[in-house]
Amino acid sequence: MRIPLPPVPLPVELIDVIKEYEDGVREVAAPRDAATVVLLRPGADGSPEVYLLRRQVTMDFAGGMCVFPGGGVDPRDYDANVAWAGPSPAEWAARLGADEDVARALVCAAVRETFEESGVLLAGESVDTVVADTTGADWEADREALVSRELSMTDFLNRRGLVLRTDLLGTWSGWLTPSFEPKRYRTWFFVAVLPEGQRTRDVSTESSEVVWLPAAQAADDADGGTLAMLPPTYLTCLEVGTLGTIDAVFGEASKRTVQMFMPVAEAHGDGYMLSMPDELRGLVAARRA
Repeated sequence: MRIPLPPVPLPVELIDVIKEYEDGVREVAAPRDAATVVLLRPGADGSPEVYLLRRQVTMDFAGGMCVFPGGGVDPRDYDANVAWAGPSPAEWAARLGADEDVARALVCAAVRETFEESGVLLAGESVDTVVADTTGADWEADREALVSRELSMTDFLNRRGLVLRTDLLGTWSGWLTPSFEPKRYRTWFFVAVLPEGQRTRDVSTESSEVVWLPAAQAADDADGGTLAMLPPTYLTCLEVGTLGTIDAVFGEASKRTVQMFMPVAEAHGDGYMLSMPDELRGLVAARRA
């Protein structure tokens, strides 16, 4: 499956529909808050590799697309009693441009979804330790219980005497599904490095396959039509790939606060295109030259 990559052209017949949403003629679907994590590891040459899951083609959202681990916030992610280490929820609220309770839930969801979809757990017994191995049968039982919502993240951490290592996450970006889409998400993007000793596992029932790829290659493969991605995933791979090293990615992340971006229709030549963040236009233009 191949979908248009930025700049994404829009069919003429869709423009009138988009204007009806913007003018309030059509009802805009309420977005659901979500978190996704760009899981990184250094490649053989030191450049950042990203972990991608190809979603089952039967999924009603982004079916067949390659995505990062992530998903919607669960109501129990708001639990203020969750074991916590690293920047406070108030600090995360400033970084994410969200209320403190929402920021707490987003960070919790980011860690939970990463564990559910890759087997990687950003947690430890203390503020300076991280779990070294999550491949045992007992870990898998807990992961499945989190997926089924039989177990909350708070109870999972308490049972194992662990704390969220929120300092292992970096702030990246925010994307809001366009107003004309019937299913919408307000998604905060985080970055994280694969902890030493841990390894990813193909465990997500929502994916048909998983792969580690250099970020730059993932963008190239999308351009070549061999990897299907939605624009936010593509643009993230493109940007991460240009930074060259994981240290550079986290150096950039340390300076970021999230400004939620929603693509809109904008004039492009004789037609219209779906907009992209201004700071990424140069990267895309250089590839299309």
